[in-house]
Amino acid sequence: MLNALEVFTTVAIGVMVGVEFSVAFVMNPIFSGLPDDANQQARSHGGRMLGAAMPFWYIGSLVLLGIWTGFAWGDAGTGLLVGAGALLLLSIVMSILLLVPINNRGKNWTAENRPADWKEQMHRWDRYHYVRVAVLVVAFALLAAALV
Repeated sequence: MLNALEVFTTVAIGVMVGVEFSVAFVMNPIFSGLPDDANQQARSHGGRMLGAAMPFWYIGSLVLLGIWTGFAWGDAGTGLLVGAGALLLLSIVMSILLLVPINNRGKNWTAENRPADWKEQMHRWDRYHYVRVAVLVVAFALLAAALV
């Protein structure tokens, strides 16, 4: 049972980290190369789509990791699991305080109602997101290290 939980948690968190990495280093650079209207539409659509899914994914991942940590408490690698959990929690706090407010504004923008500084706001979101991705990658590395 514990092995299945470890695998499921690792896959769930690993895919989440991959999605966030892809947003930072693949999708948003592609969007930024598009004309302004298409760039803003793509970012708004992504904000709506991922903004709806990611809260469940982040919280669910943290819960799964918490359950795994509880079952493995006292075993070798527990400290790594606790560290990964702390970093996942940090990424959630960062999301709520820094990224979600920008995303909530941007997901409703259109060519007709976007503010003059929309690109600056998207660049700010990107900078915060790079930091969040780094935190998530380290959390995933700790999680992977706990497996071995």
